[in-house]
Amino acid sequence: MTSTHPDKAAALDAAKLVLAGMGLSAQHLLTEPDTRPPAPTFAEYIPIVSAAVGAGTRRVYSSYWNRILTQWGHRRLDEPTSSDVRALVEHVKATVVPRRNSRGGRSAAEHLIAALRCVYRHAEDDDLIHKDDNPARKVDKPRRLPSTRRAVADNRLAEINTTAATTGNDPALDTLLLRLHPETACRRAGALALRPQDLDPDQCLIFLREKGDTVRWQPVFPTLMTHLVHHAEDRHAPRDKQLLRYRNGQPITSRRYDHLWHRIGQHLPWVATQQISTHWLRHTTLTWVERNFGYAVARAFAGHTDSGNEPGATATYVRATLPEIAAALAALTGEPHPLTEQAGGDPHDQ
Repeated sequence: MTSTHPDKAAALDAAKLVLAGMGLSAQHLLTEPDTRPPAPTFAEYIPIVSAAVGAGTRRVYSSYWNRILTQWGHRRLDEPTSSDVRALVEHVKATVVPRRNSRGGRSAAEHLIAALRCVYRHAEDDDLIHKDDNPARKVDKPRRLPSTRRAVADNRLAEINTTAATTGNDPALDTLLLRLHPETACRRAGALALRPQDLDPDQCLIFLREKGDTVRWQPVFPTLMTHLVHHAEDRHAPRDKQLLRYRNGQPITSRRYDHLWHRIGQHLPWVATQQISTHWLRHTTLTWVERNFGYAVARAFAGHTDSGNEPGATATYVRATLPEIAAALAALTGEPHPLTEQAGGDPHDQ
C-alpha cells in the first residue's frame, strides 16, 4: 500500500479545487488538443533573427546559421534536443576547414553554440519556446585555450615596418596602417570604421567605434594625426564616410590587411610561421602600457568596457583619464601630446 506525502496531497487537493472552479477536470488536460501554432522551422525563423541583429553579429554568425540551415533547415525550433545540438557541434568540428592555427575546431564549436543560442534567445523573446525547452542552454561552450599571440619585439617591429614601406603597391597606405594600430591599439574594425569627421586635430584625438558598439576618444601623436588628415584629403574621403582608402578613392576592406600580412610573410618567414597579424600589434602596445603604467591605463587604452568579469568593484574607481592615456602614448615613443598638459578628464566634456 502506498501513501501520499502530506505536502503533495495538499498540492493535489489545491489543484483539484482550481480545476473544479474552472469547470475542468484532469481528464480535460489530457484530452484537449494543443491549440498553439507549431513552432517555425529553422529555415523560416533564422532569416527573421538575421534581420533583427546588428551587422557585426550577422557577420559573425551567418556562416554558422548557414550550417544550421543545411542540417536542420526543415526542422521546427522545438524539435532538436541537447543531444542533437552536441551531435551538430561534433559534425561542425569534424568538417571545419583545417588551418595552421587550428585547435581542433574549438572556435567553430564555440561560435556554432553562440549562433544557436542567439536564435533560441529570440525564440524565447517571441514566446515561441519556453526557456526550459531551449536545448542550446544545456550545452556548454568549449573552454577557451590561452591565446598564442604576444608582444612583438622592437627589432621585429622594425623589420615589419621596413618591409611594408619597401614592398607592395601602396606603401603609404600600409605604413599608415602599421602606425595607426600600434599607436592606438585599435582593432581592424575600429580602423575601418574611422571617418574624417572622427578626427580632432586640435587635441590629437580620434573617435573609435569598435565591437559591441563601444565608442571612445583615443589620443594619437600629432604626426599620425597629420598623416590621417593628409590621407583623407589626398584620397578624397567624404567627411562622413570611411577614411582609409586606396589611391583610386575606393575604401579599403579587411582584405587589405590579409594581403599586407601575406606579403610581409613572404619577405619575413618568421611572420608567416608565427602567423603574425594586426592583433599582435594590439598585444604589443597593451603589454608595454600595462608594464609601465599599470592595469587601469592599459584597460582604458584598450577600450575595454565595464563587465561582470572585472576583478572586483575597484575597477570602477580606477578608470584612467585621457591625459593619462596620452602620457602613456607620449612615453611610448617620446613624442609629446597636447593632452599631457591637462589635469585630467575628457576635454570634450569640458
